[in-house]
Amino acid sequence: MTIRPTVLITGASTGIGAVYAERFAQRGHDLILVARDQARLQTLATRLRSEHDVTIDVLQADLTQLSDLTVVEARLRDDASIGILVNNAGAAQAGNFIEQSTDSVAHLVALNTTALVRLASAIAPRLARAGNGAIINIGSVVGLAPEFGMSVYGATKAFVLFLSQGLSLELSPQGVYVQAVLPAATRTEIWDRAGIDINTLSEIMEVGDLVDAALVGFDRREPVTIPPLQESERWDVLQTARQGLLSQIRQSAVAQRYQAR
Repeated sequence: MTIRPTVLITGASTGIGAVYAERFAQRGHDLILVARDQARLQTLATRLRSEHDVTIDVLQADLTQLSDLTVVEARLRDDASIGILVNNAGAAQAGNFIEQSTDSVAHLVALNTTALVRLASAIAPRLARAGNGAIINIGSVVGLAPEFGMSVYGATKAFVLFLSQGLSLELSPQGVYVQAVLPAATRTEIWDRAGIDINTLSEIMEVGDLVDAALVGFDRREPVTIPPLQESERWDVLQTARQGLLSQIRQSAVAQRYQAR
């Protein structure tokens, strides 16, 4: 009998995280669901236990609070049954940079980047020693597009993509799969929480479609999965151009255009 790894999912009470929980439960995985909303977590866990006959633990935590974050980190480090981490918890924020308070910006960075990297750091060494496992990091296409005007949110998601690509290069030779998932606008509560009217968006993806596509990429072991990208060759062109740019960087020589005439 195949023993499926337990999946720990952050931001699991609603939206993308809740759908990941449902899909992994359908696949027969036991789950650890992490979020702030205890009541919603319990409701989801009760339903999934009944429908899929899997074991589900609920772990209430606010990942912007160090005391809560360290509890989740300890579970990832110490529980050998956990083989997949879905780093989904995140937030967005309305307004331009100069309209956002320093505290609100710091809170956004703490959740979208600090918590994510700490949780990945907690589980990665154990997975590497075991020679298997997976880390799924939920980013955003906004991390590719400063033109969208969500400067801090986009910067955190650019961090998620870079971190995922770096970890993939480091950990894949040790048997650990790292996937960055880059949604575009998806129908979740993140918009209401950010103070953004979802009805102002001309196009939006349904959350079930997003997660199902992301899991196709997961099964194919794609390092980067972009469900709304219609032509995958565009990503390949971007990567080729980036690598070409790197080939032109000479660490010891200033470019001719910057040299005194």
